[in-house]
Amino acid sequence: MVLWDAVGQEASVRSEGQPIVHVLHILDHSLPLQSGYVYRTMGILAAQRSFGWSTAQLTTPRQAAALNAHERCDGWHFYRTPAPKGWLAGLPGLGYIAEMQATQQRIAPLLSDERPDIVHAHSPVLNGIPAYRAARQAGIPFVYEVRAFWEDAAVDLGTARQGGPRFRMTRAIETWVLKRADAVVTLCEGMRSEIVARGVPEERVFVVGNAVNDSLVRERGAPDTALKRSLALPEGRILGFLGSFYHYEGLDLLLQALPAVFDKHPDAALLLVGGGPEEETLRGLVRSLGLEGKVIFAGRVPHGDIARYYDLIDIFVYPRRSMRLTELVTPLKPLEAMAMGGIVAASDVGGHRELLRDGETGTLFRSGSSEALSRALLGLLETPPERTIDMANKARTYLSKERTWGRTAEAYRPAYDRLIK
Repeated sequence: MVLWDAVGQEASVRSEGQPIVHVLHILDHSLPLQSGYVYRTMGILAAQRSFGWSTAQLTTPRQAAALNAHERCDGWHFYRTPAPKGWLAGLPGLGYIAEMQATQQRIAPLLSDERPDIVHAHSPVLNGIPAYRAARQAGIPFVYEVRAFWEDAAVDLGTARQGGPRFRMTRAIETWVLKRADAVVTLCEGMRSEIVARGVPEERVFVVGNAVNDSLVRERGAPDTALKRSLALPEGRILGFLGSFYHYEGLDLLLQALPAVFDKHPDAALLLVGGGPEEETLRGLVRSLGLEGKVIFAGRVPHGDIARYYDLIDIFVYPRRSMRLTELVTPLKPLEAMAMGGIVAASDVGGHRELLRDGETGTLFRSGSSEALSRALLGLLETPPERTIDMANKARTYLSKERTWGRTAEAYRPAYDRLIK
C-alpha cells in the first residue's frame, strides 16, 4: 500500500500555468517516528509536491535521537536540529528557550541555502517563534499552522490548570505568534473560529482539514486469519480503537460500557491498538471489570501494517471526553476507519460532529456517558447488515469527495498565492 504519494520526489515539477513554489516546513517531529502529527505532515508534503511545488523539511530539537544534520527516511530528506547544550537547556521551563534558540540558529543558514518563498512553521509555538523571527530577518513570508492549542493539551496531561498562570501564559504566547503570521492555517472550523476570536483577521486564516490518502479509500478487506489467531480474537463481532491512550480519549468509559454489551453479545470482543500514558490504568480497569480475554491490547504497530488491523474490526469506537481540545480539534483516526470501510461510533464532541453525520455516515452518542455508549454499540450490533453497509458506503463516498489530502490541501493555494503575490 502506498502511504505517501510523491514519496522521494526531491525536485518539483512546474505545473502548467503555475509558478513553482518552494516552501521550508518547520516541524516538531517527523518520520521515522509514527504519530498523527507525522501522518498529517506526510499527507501535506505529498499533496504539495503533487501540485508541482517543492518542499524542504526541518525538525526541531523535539525530534527524538536526531544525531545527524540530515536524515533520509522512506525516500524523504529531513534537516535535523541538534539538541541544545549548556546550563540553560537543563533548567525547567528555560529549556524551551534553549530549544527555540537552537531552532532559529538552524533555520538561518537554511534560508540562504534553500532560498524558500515561504517559511511554514507547524505547531507548537516553540516552532512558531524561531521560525517567525528567522523569516522576518530574511524578509520571507511566514505561515503558522496550528494543529492544537498547546495550553489545552497541557490541561489534559495535568501540567497546567484551565485558566491557571501557565495556561494563560501559553495562550498569550500562541496568540502573539498568530497575530504576527502573514497567514494562519488550522485543521477545522472550530479552531478557525477560536483563532479569529483572538483578533486574527478572518482573511488571514485558512482551513486545511485532516484527511486520508487516496490509497486508503477502499472497501473493507477480508480479515487476516493469521493475524486474528495471533491476537487470540474470537469469532464474534470485534469492536476496536486505534490511537493513543490519553485520558481525553475516554477509553475508560468504553471499558465501563462493555459489560452491558457483552451481556447481550457474549461472543464479541474489544481490540485496542496503540499505547500511551493511560495504558496501565486501562489494564487495571480490565482486570477489575473481569474483562480479561475480552479486551485485547495489540500494542503499537507500524503504520504500514495498520490496514491489516482495520480489517479485523467491525465497529470503531472513539469515546472522546468533552473538553476544549476535543471540542475544537478534529481527529484523524475516525477518518482512517471510514476510508477503509469501517462503521464508526463516536462521542458527540465538536471535533467529531465536523466529521460524522449521525445515522448517515456514523453514529454519535453523548460524550462522558458509558450508558449512552453501551446503547450506541448495542444499536449498531443489532442493526441489519444492509443498513450498516449503506452507512459505510456513504462514509467512504464522503471521504473520497471531501477528505483526501489532494482535496483539502487545495486550501494552501490561496494562502500561499496571497503571500507570494
